[in-house]
Amino acid sequence: MKAVVRSLLVGVLMLLGGAAWAHEMSMAEMQVRELSPGEFLWQWTASEKRAASDDLTPVWPEGCVAQASMLRCAGGGLRGTLSVTGVGKRYSAALVKVFWLDGQTRVYTLTAGQPTVRLFGAADDQRSLWEVASSYTVLGIEHILTGIDHLLFVIALLFLVGFNRRLLWTITAFTAAHSLTLASSALGWLVLRSPPVEATIALSIVLVAGEALHRRQTLARRWPALVAFLFGLVHGLGFAGALKEIGLPDNHLSAALFTFNVGVEIGQLLTVGTAWLLWRLVATWPKAAQTRTAALYGIGVMAAYWSWLRVAAIFS
Repeated sequence: MKAVVRSLLVGVLMLLGGAAWAHEMSMAEMQVRELSPGEFLWQWTASEKRAASDDLTPVWPEGCVAQASMLRCAGGGLRGTLSVTGVGKRYSAALVKVFWLDGQTRVYTLTAGQPTVRLFGAADDQRSLWEVASSYTVLGIEHILTGIDHLLFVIALLFLVGFNRRLLWTITAFTAAHSLTLASSALGWLVLRSPPVEATIALSIVLVAGEALHRRQTLARRWPALVAFLFGLVHGLGFAGALKEIGLPDNHLSAALFTFNVGVEIGQLLTVGTAWLLWRLVATWPKAAQTRTAALYGIGVMAAYWSWLRVAAIFS
C-alpha cells in the first residue's frame, strides 16, 4: 500500500513540475488574409516555441489549393471544412484568423475535441450554436487543467478548508466571483493590465497556502468563502485574459462565454474529485500529516517564485 501511495505522489509531483512551465494553454495562431476574390495569403505567426508548421498541418476545404504561403480557392472562395492535423499534441489549440477584403475579421478555434470548423466563403460567421458551445467548453476545460496557478489555488483551498460542508460554499464563492469578472472583462466592461493581475494571482496562492499551514483562527479560516470570493474576482480576470487571446464569435457570443465558463468549472470539479480520491488513499497513512505540510510548502515556494517574477514584470 505504501509503495502505491508513494508512486501516486511521485506521479502527481512530476505532472505538476511539467505543467509549471505552461501557465496558459499553448496556442498556435494562423493568419489568412484575402488579397483578392479567391486568393489568400496564409502563414503561422511567430512563436516562442519551435515553428507551428513543424507540428500542425492545415487541411484546406475542397477546391482550395495551397502553394507555399499562397492559397487559391476556386468557385465560392474559402468555403467548406477546414481542419488542422496535430492539434491537441504540442499545441492545445489552433486559432485561425481570417482577414476579409471588406475589413472584417473572423477567428476560428480548433482543438483536439473539435479539430474542424466550417467556413462559409464570406465574413459572416455562421457556426452553429452546437459548434460554438462544444468548442468553448473544451477550451475552458483545457485552460483550467493547464493553468497550474489556478489549480494550485484550488488545491490550497482544499488544504485550508478540508473535505466538509464548508468546502461547498467555498468553491461556490470562488466560482461566482471568477464568473463575474470573466464575463465583465470578456465583454469589455472591466479592463485591467495583465501583469498586476497575474502577480496578484500568484500572491493569492502564497497567502492561502500560508493560512493552511497553521491552525490560528484567522479571517481565512473563519470565512474561507469570503477569501475565495475576493481572490476569485482576480482569477476571473486571468481566465478572461486567456479568452481574449482566443477571441469570441460575433454570433452566439453569450453561448461562447457561458460554455467557456462551464468548461472551467468542469476542470475545477475534476481537480477536486481527483484530490478527494488521493486524500482517501493517504488518509490512513501514518505520515500523511508530514506529506500535507511538505505539499503546502512546495505550493507556497512555487507561488512565491512566480510572485517575484510577475511583480518584476509590472515594472519591466
